[in-house]
Amino acid sequence: MLRVKYLPTLIVAGVAIAACSSGESALESGVDDDPVVTETPTDTTDTTTDATDSAGADTTAAPTTTLAPLAELPACPTDALDAADGPVEIEFWHSMSNELEPPLVELTEQYNASQDRVRVVLQNQTSYDSTIDRYIAVSPGSRPSLVQLPEYTLRSFSDSGTTVPAAACIESSGFDTSAFVPRTLTAYQYEGIQRGMPFNVSNPVLFYNRRIFEAAGLDPADPPVSLEELRAAAEAIVSTGAAPVGLVLDSGPDSGGGWFLEQWFARAGEPFADNGNGRLGPATEVFFDNELGVELTTFLQDMIDDGLAITIGDNAGGQDDFFKLADANDRGSMTMSTSAELGSVLGALDAGLAGDLTRDDIGVGPMPGPGDVPQVQVGGAALWIVADKSDEEVAASWEYITYLLTAESQARWASATGYVPVRADAVDLEPLASTYANDPRFEVAFTQLNTGADDDTANAPVLGPQREVRVETARAMAAIFDGADPQTALTEAAEASNALIASYNQRN
Repeated sequence: MLRVKYLPTLIVAGVAIAACSSGESALESGVDDDPVVTETPTDTTDTTTDATDSAGADTTAAPTTTLAPLAELPACPTDALDAADGPVEIEFWHSMSNELEPPLVELTEQYNASQDRVRVVLQNQTSYDSTIDRYIAVSPGSRPSLVQLPEYTLRSFSDSGTTVPAAACIESSGFDTSAFVPRTLTAYQYEGIQRGMPFNVSNPVLFYNRRIFEAAGLDPADPPVSLEELRAAAEAIVSTGAAPVGLVLDSGPDSGGGWFLEQWFARAGEPFADNGNGRLGPATEVFFDNELGVELTTFLQDMIDDGLAITIGDNAGGQDDFFKLADANDRGSMTMSTSAELGSVLGALDAGLAGDLTRDDIGVGPMPGPGDVPQVQVGGAALWIVADKSDEEVAASWEYITYLLTAESQARWASATGYVPVRADAVDLEPLASTYANDPRFEVAFTQLNTGADDDTANAPVLGPQREVRVETARAMAAIFDGADPQTALTEAAEASNALIASYNQRN
């Protein structure tokens, strides 16, 4: 039985990063490449080259950036719009594609129409990968006023000196954060400073086939929460012939190959890295090759070896794990994925893209993990104001951010997408109140977000080369799923990760 220590965790959205070249200051030097401005509604065509889909991680390469440390907290002139001559136009690079883009377009169009001080131009970069790659590639003058960045960039972009910490804008404007879910804020704090403002928050949940549960004699209203319960459910499903596969696993860096491992360590109350997961000071080493890491990975390997689970590789298609639940020949019963996928999953079901699966067939439960307390780490992405812009652009970016983070905007955003609202007061507003009341599946992730402690161990690790570390753990997990010795694979990945961390710390 796995050791259990109860402690919270917060989530991270399933996204990827493509490779970038290293250099003396990759975020400060770049090649001039003026982006093509696309106004709302935006075209979802990718304007970058060799971009990796947000859900399909490239496990062979990851960014290696040398970043300049932030010397001091830049000013945030939030009152600069008062003297502006006409509307101030800002460009916002985001990564909300497919079903996630229309709600952002609608919010932005309504914002633009509601006032005459700011005009926001959306530019869809299609994925977090391509957003980061393009940001690094272009010259500082070609960067946007505002950019959406995933949680694993917290340290690297904090160190870069290319953004205005949100703390400066909060202080200068007197912005009230008291209604925010505390974890959504601490998720984007580094060195005690609020760096970005949380916007699209998600966490990992369990998707399962309710019909298969019923056929196996399981209660579809009571999905497994602990790892022991997860195995028991898979055993019941396979032994009864309800389905040939109990659990569908993947080894993608931002899901089963990296992100989930971080989640399970937090849930077990154990640090993933030293120095408070890199939140009390720069992390120097990772701990995922310890006894807990071996126990967790051995547990999963045993499920595969015992015919209770299968692996689909790195989930390059983004929803390969979900569509395995609709496979007529080798149907899976359960899979773990980001809660942000719920809206897209239901849309695919409504469109008849998942075989005989219907909207009512899919259940959503907490992410199973060590113990039975559904705690998760905060993930997804935050809004970052870009430095080296005019005072008017900085102020305009902040005003737009505050609009997106009102309780009313968050209620509409969360209801339309499946993301978790960053404010507790949003859940009482329409349309979110009705969404949660009519479809409790949408509320699972919000409940997880509010379970457990808000401390350094429970919060996601902050590593300079965090993406690279996830690539290393993904390689280890893929090898373990293929039969490699867990201790050996994890030790090799930890040694490689520690070397990456040492190199980053030396440069920064």
